[in-house]
Amino acid sequence: MDFRLTDEQQAFADAAREFAVGELAPNAARWDAESIFPKETFRRAGELGFCAMYAPESIGGLGLPRLDATLVFEEMAAYDPSTTAFLTIHNMATWMVGTWGSDTLRAQWGEALATGDKLASYCLTEPGAGSDAGSLQTRAQRQGGHYVINGSKAFISGGGDTDLLVVMARTGEAGPRGVSAFAVPADTPGITYGRKEEKMGWNSQSTRPITFENVEVPAENLLGEEGQGFVFAMKGLDGGRINIAACSVGAAQGAYDTARQYMQERKQFSQPLAAFQALQFKLADMLTHIVASRQMVRLAAHMLDSGNPQASVYCAMAKRLATDLGFQACLDAQQLHGGYGYLKDYPLERLVRDTRVHQILEGTNEIMRVIIARQILEKGVDIR
Repeated sequence: MDFRLTDEQQAFADAAREFAVGELAPNAARWDAESIFPKETFRRAGELGFCAMYAPESIGGLGLPRLDATLVFEEMAAYDPSTTAFLTIHNMATWMVGTWGSDTLRAQWGEALATGDKLASYCLTEPGAGSDAGSLQTRAQRQGGHYVINGSKAFISGGGDTDLLVVMARTGEAGPRGVSAFAVPADTPGITYGRKEEKMGWNSQSTRPITFENVEVPAENLLGEEGQGFVFAMKGLDGGRINIAACSVGAAQGAYDTARQYMQERKQFSQPLAAFQALQFKLADMLTHIVASRQMVRLAAHMLDSGNPQASVYCAMAKRLATDLGFQACLDAQQLHGGYGYLKDYPLERLVRDTRVHQILEGTNEIMRVIIARQILEKGVDIR
């Protein structure tokens, strides 16, 4: 098995790192402190193709494999996991519109989403439907040439700051088979945005609840056909789990790089921290966990790209592993900084705060274990 990146993949990763160093690194702390949603930065990302990496070329996307997208997200997250995480969400929503949207919808929104001129949010979670997404209650009723949507969503990234909402709503029976997907312009009458949530991290992206009250959307804004929404959501979550896992790997790499440099510069007892074996071991474990997580994420991405029937369980395993080990690496890097790691002058406390939520979203890591265990016990997992 060849683990090396191709020249094209390496160039793509290098471009992402250059963008991150120029755009994210100088601003991440300020965006976090002032809760700024950096729309202009997303537009500049769009100019490089980073807003529609795996969206179809028919709407201006790059049509790249998920593996290639992880390279970009990892490089960016090393400097700013929060802003990068929203970019992953926008990519997912853009991919859904480009893949399952009607000709009218793709003509209206495709290019604008692909370039970052317009931004999109993904609306699945509800106040009473988190891990159990199939029980969502938001309803869409067909009335002639349009649908009327009523209900509420919770924890919507970018809510109130984006231009399009990809909304999962019930059009039929109870359970997953009754769920459909819609692309809803964010300024449609009847949409109300709640207060901006005050969060532990992810402060460069707004998070709000959204209420839909008799919101009318044209029938052509239905993605695919009625009843396919939950299937689309699960396909989106497979990719989303890889994306957020890649963000954890990137944040861990950024934390590791910072800690390694600090250990070589900081002196105690007349010698650099790097001279103490106990601290050397911690750094060694951090790097080992980062490399293991990176390979697991890339394996899962490869399986998703190749249509492997076990891709979903590998995405779950990659998400569980990378987000747990990535968060721990950030904590360890903070510990190596001693008291300085607790200060906002250093990036460690922000990396810790931003990566904590990775163990919760895109399905909690407890749910990842449920998915993995169910596959093991019902069908088995081919690990050879």
